[in-house]
Amino acid sequence: MLHTILQIVAFQALFLLVYDAFLKRETFFNYNRAYLIVTSILSLVLPFLKFPELKTMTTKDVVIHLPEVFIGVKTPTSYDIQIAEQVGIVIEQPQTPIWQIVVVSGIVVSAFIFLIKLTKIYWLKHKNPKRWNGNILIVNLIKSSAAFSFFNTIFLGDHISETEKPTIYQHELVHIKEYHTIDLLFFELLRIVFWFNPLLYIYQNRIKELHEYIADAKAVKQTGKSEYYTSLLNQVLDVHHVSFTNTFFNKSLIKKRITMLQKSKSKQLHLIKYAVLIPMVFAMLIYTSTEVRAQKTNSINQEQVQELTDAELIKKYYDEYVAMEKKGSTFFEISDYAGFGSYDKMKYLSSRTEFLKLKAYLEYIADGILKSKSNKGTLTQKDIETTDLMRMSKFETYNDYKAFKNTKEAKERWVANADDGILRLFVEEIGNHTSKEKKLLDDLLKQLEKGDYEKIVMTDGQSTFIIEDYQSPIAHKEEIEEMEVPFSVVDETPTTVDCKDLESNSDRKNCMNMFVNKHIAKKFNTSIGDSLTAGKKRIFVQFKIGKDGIVKDIKARGPSKALEVEAKRVIATLPQFIPGKQKGKAVIVPFSIPIVFQVEGNDKITQETKTYKELVAKRDRILQSSDENNPVVTQLNKQISELEQNLDRNMDSLYLEILRKREEKLIERSLKDGSVDIPFSEVEIAPMHPDCDAIALEEDKKSCFAAAINKHVGQNFNMQIADSLGLSGGKKRIYTYFTIGRNGEVDHIVAKGPHPKLEEETVRVLKLLPQFKPGKQDGNSVDVRYSLPIVFQIHDTKKD
Repeated sequence: MLHTILQIVAFQALFLLVYDAFLKRETFFNYNRAYLIVTSILSLVLPFLKFPELKTMTTKDVVIHLPEVFIGVKTPTSYDIQIAEQVGIVIEQPQTPIWQIVVVSGIVVSAFIFLIKLTKIYWLKHKNPKRWNGNILIVNLIKSSAAFSFFNTIFLGDHISETEKPTIYQHELVHIKEYHTIDLLFFELLRIVFWFNPLLYIYQNRIKELHEYIADAKAVKQTGKSEYYTSLLNQVLDVHHVSFTNTFFNKSLIKKRITMLQKSKSKQLHLIKYAVLIPMVFAMLIYTSTEVRAQKTNSINQEQVQELTDAELIKKYYDEYVAMEKKGSTFFEISDYAGFGSYDKMKYLSSRTEFLKLKAYLEYIADGILKSKSNKGTLTQKDIETTDLMRMSKFETYNDYKAFKNTKEAKERWVANADDGILRLFVEEIGNHTSKEKKLLDDLLKQLEKGDYEKIVMTDGQSTFIIEDYQSPIAHKEEIEEMEVPFSVVDETPTTVDCKDLESNSDRKNCMNMFVNKHIAKKFNTSIGDSLTAGKKRIFVQFKIGKDGIVKDIKARGPSKALEVEAKRVIATLPQFIPGKQKGKAVIVPFSIPIVFQVEGNDKITQETKTYKELVAKRDRILQSSDENNPVVTQLNKQISELEQNLDRNMDSLYLEILRKREEKLIERSLKDGSVDIPFSEVEIAPMHPDCDAIALEEDKKSCFAAAINKHVGQNFNMQIADSLGLSGGKKRIYTYFTIGRNGEVDHIVAKGPHPKLEEETVRVLKLLPQFKPGKQDGNSVDVRYSLPIVFQIHDTKKD
């Protein structure tokens, strides 16, 4: 254990050294954030990863043979203890080392300090006035100039000036949207476990720096740089410093943040620096996979072993086990030396040494059991028969064992005894399969491709071949050729020449959206809609950006045919784009966009629009002889912004009114014949669970409804039914949906699961739901359809 801890510290030191030397001064903030998080996890995982294939990369001259040194204590399993007791060996646990006591004590103290910090945050939230802004809770810190965030809560001191608060709010909002608190809590938990490791404190400081850089880079776009610098420098006092909060006024970071804001954007070529991580991790894997094994001074060389017969070698190994026991070796040391604990179940044929050592070990265990039972006076005939089987008496020599492994019975037994999730196949020669073997392999590959199994283990008795994550080349080729990946999830978004050099895919998506919007606004002839009723008009447009970047398959749906034709015309004039890519391959990317414009006619909107145009014209005239810092221009911009918001709200209301009128007859007719079955996600007023009656906001009601349904299922579902069906281990899903009628009762329950009994239990549980307050659409009660996936875990007793 101590050796593993030292490895973790060493790996973290190397990762931090690379970061400070090559990456720290680059402006790839999000990449740097990912680097710190990934490497901190890798440093914990790498010491436990051992790949035998990598061990062969080191020559025999590199492997140093030393006397055995045992570090730490091996914890016995219940099976090990049972076998040891039967043999008559007493397993004694040595006294806990002092260093372990110190480490555990430090963890307890660190956890206590962490709880104090957490309590401090919640105490500040409790004792100070607060208000909600959407889903953001703003806490006003009395007599303070501090500013920081924690999850979705922003703490702002009342001493901060009103002019600076919007800037600081935007900065802290970035922390919340980017989930920076989770990063800091992750390192805080690592600091609890590895409290003695100073490198974790460095890791946390580096990630906090990056959080500030990311927030600065995004928040500064909302305001001018000079105003942002002023906010940074005006106040650096009264900071509530807690290691897992994002603090705006941090004295030690102010200079670095201003420097980074002034720094030019790093060139894309510098991304190659991250490639240094690959050889580093590979070298670490080689190090952890290369075991330095102990070698007994009394072991004989390979030539001498070859000269001994199988019976002589079995006796030799047996005597060694007995000698080790007399010298005080533990049960586990004997077991490890015999190779019992490192037995590879994937291997079909053991080597001569492996087989004879195992046979000698089983004889040693069998004799120990007989001796222990005999001394206690509990020896039975069944014990004698069991130990005879244990000795593998039918295999007197290694050749007997090999002959059996060549039989059809042995091959079929090996194939049939595969673990859950693993398929096995025995072939005469790997790479030269018969037609029957090819057919068997194809069948297994289809099962693997479906996801029913994890891997295929194939052997010809000498070598073993493992297949994982298989996908049919033909199916994959067709899938890539015809693949359509939505714009929101595509790996590399289609983009323009001006947008392609942006740092992240998210930035390129935003740039692409802005380009399309500007193109439509410039080209669209809105006068076509003048003959329509007043209000906001929407045309929903869909098109695809092909693998060549050309726009095709344009569709439009709007309030009039003329507007649909105009929308198609405008979209057709879009230029050829740089195509989108998924997994490195060019793909078709569907793109949807609503085109919205206002048809004049409403008196209030007409007047506001007229005022808006006058203010814009006035501001533009002043800007011809002045700049943006002119106080008059600032005031005009504020008035223009307020009018824009009012116009948007009024246009939305008018659009909804027109939409309701247009669809009123269709809805009324549907309500009469009972054909309305509105999805839960789309209904205006969701059905209300009795527990959610006190909630005001509609979105919160929906969340409460979903939580109440999940709670009901969790409390009433009989999991003993699932355990009694003999299903294979792993996650199981039951897909179900039901309707909440206009009377608030649940009906039309449909369930689909891995077993009919589970489907019946699902229907039973859902019938126990209480009567709801029915959902409504346009003021009328409607049937609402609700979908619910039920997921639970089956524990695999076979593996146990």
